Amino acid sequence: MSSLNSRAPRAGAPAGERITFSLVVPVYNNQGTLGGVIERVEHLARALPGPLETVYVVDGSPDGSLLLLRKLLQDSAYPAQLISLSRNFGSFAAIRVGMAAAGGDFVGVMSADLQEPEELVRDMFLGLYEGGHDIVAGVRTARHDSVLSAILARTFWMLYRRFVQRDIPPGGVDVFACTREVARQVLAMEESHSSLLGLMYWIGFRRSEVPYVRLPRTEGKSSWSIKRRVRYMSDSVFSFTDLPITALVLCGAFGVVATLTGSVFVLAAWLIGRIHVSGYTPLMLVLLLSTSAVLLGLGIVGSYVWRTYENSKERPGAIPMSQECFGPSGCELPSAGEDSAS
Repeated sequence: MSSLNSRAPRAGAPAGERITFSLVVPVYNNQGTLGGVIERVEHLARALPGPLETVYVVDGSPDGSLLLLRKLLQDSAYPAQLISLSRNFGSFAAIRVGMAAAGGDFVGVMSADLQEPEELVRDMFLGLYEGGHDIVAGVRTARHDSVLSAILARTFWMLYRRFVQRDIPPGGVDVFACTREVARQVLAMEESHSSLLGLMYWIGFRRSEVPYVRLPRTEGKSSWSIKRRVRYMSDSVFSFTDLPITALVLCGAFGVVATLTGSVFVLAAWLIGRIHVSGYTPLMLVLLLSTSAVLLGLGIVGSYVWRTYENSKERPGAIPMSQECFGPSGCELPSAGEDSAS
């Protein structure tokens, strides 16, 4: 596993042949569909205008997926890597590992449950290969899931678009393809408890979308439970927005204003003798004002903590997409990895 972060030629690539396309396939409880996945990869390899390698990442799958892949890949006609993680880390963590191991100029992701149409990955790769785009996302326009699953998915992505990333398509994104440079930029952000899709959309670059209809599941059931949805949403909220702190500040500020307004009425009632309980007026004023002040103070302190947290992630302030020189004298550009400010 020490070679995963290396940029040296991959073991799956034939000697002297440069890999153009790398396909990452996270695997978890997909033993029943792996035969169909291998068949799709073979069709895809024949349809693409360049060499294809596949990176299978078995994400601590409790079934026989790893053993079956070892058997199926023995006679593979195309380059393939098989990576086994020590336990189940989640599909996005597995995708990151696969992206780090991929050696192609373009890196794509395909799920192993066969719920995306066969031509989707081909169209995403061709969108990159033909130029003009750096990220191509597969966007669901419809799905053949159960009513409950469809409602939960729509609700999840509606909240995600509202509070985390407004650029995310309404139907969400499960699969995507990107250039090697985009993959390098995303992998350089080694953040825990973050969102791979959030980072993919945060970095910018030129994006396009390929619409598709999600197919019904033929084997097994989805591991994308409500618990995982809530965890992923909370990780995304705390990684990409200061919404909780902003809400705290607003609640505190609103409470202070409401307390000051209410105190006028309470004091007036006391002055005209409508309040007969001894100590009621000062007690109410102190309670309301102190509670609101605490909320406002926590929000202000949280704003400083948020900025410290943002700095600790060490995301770049800006990401150059290209750099060119023109004119008769030309110029000297910094080499890759060199700090241009030095």
